[in-house]
Amino acid sequence: MTRRNRRRYDSHVSHERWLVSYADFITLLFAFFTTLYAISTVDRQKLSQMVESMQAAFDSTAARPAEAVRPPTPPPERAALEPNNLEELRQRLSLRLQRQIAGGQVGLEVDPRGLVVTIREAGTFAIGSADLSPAAIAVLSEVADALDGIEHPVRVEGHTDDVPIHTDRFRSNWELSTSRATSVVAFFVQARGLPPARFSAAGYGEFHPRSANDSDAARAQNRRVDIVILNAATTKAEEPSARAATATPAEPRPAAIPEDAAPAQTSPPAQTPAPGPSASAAPSI
Repeated sequence: MTRRNRRRYDSHVSHERWLVSYADFITLLFAFFTTLYAISTVDRQKLSQMVESMQAAFDSTAARPAEAVRPPTPPPERAALEPNNLEELRQRLSLRLQRQIAGGQVGLEVDPRGLVVTIREAGTFAIGSADLSPAAIAVLSEVADALDGIEHPVRVEGHTDDVPIHTDRFRSNWELSTSRATSVVAFFVQARGLPPARFSAAGYGEFHPRSANDSDAARAQNRRVDIVILNAATTKAEEPSARAATATPAEPRPAAIPEDAAPAQTSPPAQTPAPGPSASAAPSI
């Protein structure tokens, strides 16, 4: 009985198990030759360019003496502050604002500070208001497009005439002039996306008039907003270095005030109005 079962089991033993190992060998061999083929099809043009560039780099370094190897020269300091750039900007703005200049709404001049774009109150601000009118937005849009291609710092200065003002919103001409300057800066930064670090706002009140406040026409000339595009000398003398400020932060301290009546950045303490037209009169600013 045992011998018969053994014969039956022996008859089912497979004699072709070597085929499994052979198939594995053929698969590995196929993968090997596929890898060799992939390596042999490297882009010769790219490989030759890489080899040539490496040879040129090593040869140029080896050809120069050690003392001749110097660090790269830093870029020039703000080429946008060259005087020629301001003259080109003045010409561009003259073409852009030709209609407003002819109509007396805008003035362009160059003074020791830089290029001054004067936006007069007529058609720009409502009387006693710091809200931009559609005409002001149209003018400021043209100025913003011109400022987008340069890196000059810009100071926006608000000016009024000598008629006192006292409303629910503005207690003095200081506040009105500063608020108008701030409105212009906010338009440049928020509406047009210009870098805020380039801008500053100042309010001079009635203390920097263009002409004597002895007539309605003269007062109208004094009610204005000046957009001063600072030149290199003014920037170096007045503006703080943004790079130094970010590199070495210091504790906040009051800004230095020049002796010649610096612009008011914040509203001064309430004081008794000087003799003149009544403070309760309707504002003409």
